[in-house]
Amino acid sequence: MIVLFLFVAVPALAAPKPPVAPASIPHPVAMFLASLSADGKTKITYAATARGTHFFFEESGGVTVYAFDGDGYRKAEFLKGYTLAKALKKYSGREPSASSAK
Repeated sequence: MIVLFLFVAVPALAAPKPPVAPASIPHPVAMFLASLSADGKTKITYAATARGTHFFFEESGGVTVYAFDGDGYRKAEFLKGYTLAKALKKYSGREPSASSAK
């Protein structure tokens, strides 16, 4: 009985994760996300992060690096075969330091 209770009750007690989807999405972002998955035909997995003036988008083939141009991010390069960690390491130290910005 105890095993049956644990089998049924424990998953029910675990707090469900809240959805990660935002309350609103700009149209260009929505179209980009739709195109990534070929309008829902392909499941995609990606990781992304921003560091300083760069945005990194990792997918299965590598990492696309974007640079902030004052208004948005523009593609700077594609690092074929890179992981997010390797791309971040390559770009570490490229940001202007606070002392050199004076």
